[in-house]
Amino acid sequence: MKIWVSNEHETPRIIAGINRVSIENLMLLNPHIEHPDQDITGKPVYLPAVELDIGTQSRPEPNDAIPTCPAAPVQPLNNWIPLTPLEQMAEQEYDVLIIGTGAGGGAVLWRLCDKWKKEGKRIGIIERGDQVIPTHARNLSTINQERLTAYFSYLSKPLPGSIPEYPEARQLFALGGRTLFWYAFTPRMKEWDLAKWPVPVQEMESYYGVAEEVMNVTASFAEGATFTENLLERLWMRGYSKAAPLPVAADIVPQSLGQIHTDMFTSSISLLARALNQRPFDLAINARAVQIIHENGKVTGVKAVSPDKTAYTLKAKTVVICASTFETPRLLLYSGYQHRALGHYLTNQSYVQASGSISTTDFPLNRGPLNIMIPQKQDSPYSVLMTGPEGFYWYPVTIERPFTSETLVNFYGYGKVEPRYDNRITLNPNKRDEYGVPEIQVHYSLSENDWKVIRQMADGIKLIAKDAGIGLISQGGKPPVCLTPLGDLNHDSGTCRIGDDPYTSVADGYGQIRGASGLYVADNSALPYIGAENPTLTTIAFAIRTADHIIRQHRVVGC
Repeated sequence: MKIWVSNEHETPRIIAGINRVSIENLMLLNPHIEHPDQDITGKPVYLPAVELDIGTQSRPEPNDAIPTCPAAPVQPLNNWIPLTPLEQMAEQEYDVLIIGTGAGGGAVLWRLCDKWKKEGKRIGIIERGDQVIPTHARNLSTINQERLTAYFSYLSKPLPGSIPEYPEARQLFALGGRTLFWYAFTPRMKEWDLAKWPVPVQEMESYYGVAEEVMNVTASFAEGATFTENLLERLWMRGYSKAAPLPVAADIVPQSLGQIHTDMFTSSISLLARALNQRPFDLAINARAVQIIHENGKVTGVKAVSPDKTAYTLKAKTVVICASTFETPRLLLYSGYQHRALGHYLTNQSYVQASGSISTTDFPLNRGPLNIMIPQKQDSPYSVLMTGPEGFYWYPVTIERPFTSETLVNFYGYGKVEPRYDNRITLNPNKRDEYGVPEIQVHYSLSENDWKVIRQMADGIKLIAKDAGIGLISQGGKPPVCLTPLGDLNHDSGTCRIGDDPYTSVADGYGQIRGASGLYVADNSALPYIGAENPTLTTIAFAIRTADHIIRQHRVVGC
């Protein structure tokens, strides 16, 4: 064994290199040294007696030695999901470029990656917002209903131009969009509302099946909960024959065979993950699409701007806009598209809430959550959801649930609103954002028939509560039954509606913008009617159908 006295600023790693010995052996012989890069000026260091073979740069190994595993080269990953800089995307031409990563954008991306996993197609997707959380907020163990609401309020911003007619509307720009916070309710639209679509009802129902599978939709979320099962039976016995467990987009399959389930509540992040596990795609965040580029009626790309205001041209054969009910028509209008219906037919549901209290003596052990839906009927154009016992239908991981004699019931009523041409968004030439794009102005009101549905819905909730043995109460300073301010419900739709009539619809039945070859819309703005149900499942089903159409079109033209 040899002893080396360290010179000034020498470290064990430097000494190992000078003496052609492995740093591992040197550290093994010198347990008094804490780190291979520690400055050990003036300290003695023990060296292995056998020197390295200068030619091979490795120690001679005995005949029975186990060979050293070579270190495999690793390409660093820049994020939990691979990101592509805008400047790099500008060097490519995409077969399909998607704008927006919410429900519609995530669904289109997943379907393209699933069907093109063995194709040499280039797919890109850009998101205006940043990364916030890599999953649905309800999947975080730190989140309860109060924190969820407060966090959404912090991350989102009031919708510009919503005052005074649509005062409570908010926008969230983030990877995954509003699906990071959505309720995860996934009922299908009723067939009499689907019949108003330019899509055969049977075909749309088939795509519902595809969407439900990829979203992990289940009606068994509250299975075994006496709170749900006993109240359901009580409602059935009082004439509510269609009352049923509310379908929820939640993966409740137990862990088995080593397969993990960390993403219980589905968001668009779930769809991005499924897409990524099929094949690679390019994703840029903080990439604001400001203009659709088109020549002679054919889309050629998108102008996107980074936060430092550098503009890039992203070339694409097909563009799918999924920017939101407000941002999609805004982008089209600013890009010079003109259509009578563009920005018009803004639709949302009326939203009535109520709070009640019920004795827990009717719900023995395994009370669990309440998770019931009473669907609309043709003579009752509203649906009612019943949840509880806290603010919602789910429990945070760490919550303590002491036994009480009374428990809360929440009622959420969604009323049907018929689309009207006068409800619209327009560009405000006097107000521009930081990218120079005009802000919007929202024009929205309820018709007399809409108010009639609201009154009918409020009376219906009171009757449901009475028949279920639930006493309505004031909660959180709100009246027992109250109408939520306009814009608060994130079920807006219709501003780029699809249809068969070119006079009243911006896009055809597959979402292709009229007069713009290769340009599609596949978000809430495309939905011509939304009935009285949460529209997210419908948006995803429609977006999958649009993706299938795009795949067929690329096959036909040989792109």
